[in-house]
Amino acid sequence: MTQVSDPGAGDLSLEEIAGRHADAKTSDIFARVSNFQLAKQAQAVGLYPFFQPIDVNEGNEAVVNGRRVLMLGSNNYLGLTRHPKVMAAAREALEHYGPSMTGSRLLNGTSPLHEELEELIPVFLGHERALVFSTGYLANLGAISALVDRGCTAVVDKSDHASIYDGTAMALGDTVRFRHNDPAHLDEVLERLPDDTGRLVIIDGVYSMGGDIAPLPEIVEVCRRHETRLLVDDAHAIGAIGEGGRGTASHFGLEDGGDLVIGTFSKTLSSVGGFVAGPATVLEYVKHFGRPMIFTASLPPPSAAAALAALRCMMEEPWRVERVKELGLRLRTGLRGMGFDIGQSETPIVPVRIGSEIKTAIFWKALLTRGVYTNAVITPAVPRGQATLRTSVVATHSDEQIDHALELFGELGREHNVID
Repeated sequence: MTQVSDPGAGDLSLEEIAGRHADAKTSDIFARVSNFQLAKQAQAVGLYPFFQPIDVNEGNEAVVNGRRVLMLGSNNYLGLTRHPKVMAAAREALEHYGPSMTGSRLLNGTSPLHEELEELIPVFLGHERALVFSTGYLANLGAISALVDRGCTAVVDKSDHASIYDGTAMALGDTVRFRHNDPAHLDEVLERLPDDTGRLVIIDGVYSMGGDIAPLPEIVEVCRRHETRLLVDDAHAIGAIGEGGRGTASHFGLEDGGDLVIGTFSKTLSSVGGFVAGPATVLEYVKHFGRPMIFTASLPPPSAAAALAALRCMMEEPWRVERVKELGLRLRTGLRGMGFDIGQSETPIVPVRIGSEIKTAIFWKALLTRGVYTNAVITPAVPRGQATLRTSVVATHSDEQIDHALELFGELGREHNVID
């Protein structure tokens, strides 16, 4: 087996290796990081799975390094990136507005397209109002940092997305964690907080690495009992679960499914950008105090137009949501039946847990060589010892394509001792 290691690193994670190098006793910032060689070593032996140039991504297939491959590593869950209406809307906006508004939403970066999105999103989700940010990442930073002020505490699921953790780091309030998808532990954490502490519980609706769904009814019940507000990041849920792709609250049939919902346009909605939806009075505050809203250039009009068109397509073509659910079940059933560890996935996101980071990289390369593109995921995106191949389906995949991928997974899984 090919070995890739950082000298003296042992089983250290990338973050720990970086931290160790940063401890060098020198005033030169560059010298503190100059010893990081792990990426170069992996590239040298062809086992570097990150920053892969993709020549063309058509949804169900892609062209990588000049070769056509089956795409099982995309967040384009409904296959809308190449939809004629989405493409046409982006072209029309480019001709009319140009590529950028060249300013923040606050000053000169708001177009009628931004306002149209902010009108249609709450209609789709059943909230009072929405606020559009330049990315989904910035939507979390903006909403969380604006609301979790001094005297407040963010209470986050241990497996929340990095943008949530970064939002809490940017906030002036405190942060505490509770065990992943554990409402009982959340109850204990909230019970320990002082009564006069402002609280915001923050969860993912669908977890991006595990494909598992938050137990939203139980979490809502705990939050209401403690008079605590709830933010649900539905970036990977909108389009993938719920009636017509309306996300986690719809999946559980809840009218009260959270006070705020974060979403992104960079997955189901085939563009880039993000939003927060919720009460008008709260979003008016975030609009004026969320730093990523005030100090970042606005979402480019072609991207806003593409997201708007994709949302309308999702509403007009509900078959896509049903299809991606069917394909997700097909992939999960097949992988689990062969003995792969796919955790608690219930969605189009299907992790294949391997454990060793080296073994994961080798399996990733073997699949890519045979024409299947997946995502290798290592610490800190997943816990130590749980390196994973993250796979995901697209509504435009055929049954035959999924079956072909399953056949390759089985063959290569046995060859590389991932399954028996």
